[in-house]
Amino acid sequence: MAIEFKSLKMMELRAQPGEILDRVARDGEAFIIERSGHRKACLVPVSFFAPDIQPSRISEECETLEQKGESPRMTITDNREVQFNFQEVVNGDHILLRIILSHGYPNTAPRVFAHPMPDNTPHRWKDGSLCIFGTMAQWNPGTYDIYFVLGLAREWLKKYQSWRREGKWVN
Repeated sequence: MAIEFKSLKMMELRAQPGEILDRVARDGEAFIIERSGHRKACLVPVSFFAPDIQPSRISEECETLEQKGESPRMTITDNREVQFNFQEVVNGDHILLRIILSHGYPNTAPRVFAHPMPDNTPHRWKDGSLCIFGTMAQWNPGTYDIYFVLGLAREWLKKYQSWRREGKWVN
């Protein structure tokens, strides 16, 4: 994807930050920010990194998580997918939950990974993602969101904890 950048002086950005940001978010404009005649940074729409996920949906997801007291770290993967990282503690072990919003989200169900996990951990798909939805047909993009998925992942971690203690997966 070719990006056409416009030059923008730092003073212009300081003078009209809201207007510039609206042009980026609303109109898809991209800027190279210059200060003292040197290129310092670029300003591009979020959609350049996650083109198949509406920026408004990502924003809604972040607001919901914040309202619920969650503070994940959000990153963009090498495959240009949005990833939310949550630190969890299970029996004193620190587990990283990664919820990945694939291209097409919310019409495509998120994938959830937990790390570290022993290789023989049950109830995971072949790619290592957690089996939390049953069949993918159970994902409802109009009803569910990342917070819902986080709840399912935490329930999965409780069952994992029981499996580690007792050697069997309790449904």
